[in-house]
Amino acid sequence: MAVKVYFASDHAGFDVKNALVAFVRDDLGFEVEDCGAHVNDPQDDYPDIIAIAARKLSEDAAAGKDSRAIVAGGSGQGEAIVANRFKGVRCALYYGDPGSEQVDASGKRLDILASTREHNDANALSLGLRFLTLDQAKAAVARWLAAPFPGEMRHARRIAQIDRVS
Repeated sequence: MAVKVYFASDHAGFDVKNALVAFVRDDLGFEVEDCGAHVNDPQDDYPDIIAIAARKLSEDAAAGKDSRAIVAGGSGQGEAIVANRFKGVRCALYYGDPGSEQVDASGKRLDILASTREHNDANALSLGLRFLTLDQAKAAVARWLAAPFPGEMRHARRIAQIDRVS
């Protein structure tokens, strides 16, 4: 079964969200559902819009379905906060690469997007679109969707602890 990707954004990410929906569906081949906003209204409020995608992702998580959500806004901060209110949603925030190579103590190159999947099995990604170009957002989404969760025991144990907290 193909992974489904839910999208949501307020007016601040409206145009980029629409472009990402098409990119993920047409270029990457995922099933997608656009949860809104469906019109560019400068007065809309992101919490209700983001909650639609997060609720669907939470329901999928409870049913054991492998799905993802990509939410977006100006900073991505509030969007991540809303998404993380839903049980089973683990939303990571991304607003660009750090600008220099990051390595761990062993010298292994770190990729923050891959790490969100490898270490936290993040099933939602919040994009801060005031910090990303469309091409950067596309590249980030492609990398994040391609990154697996290897299921290493220590990470799975920690994720189970996170889920018990909520």
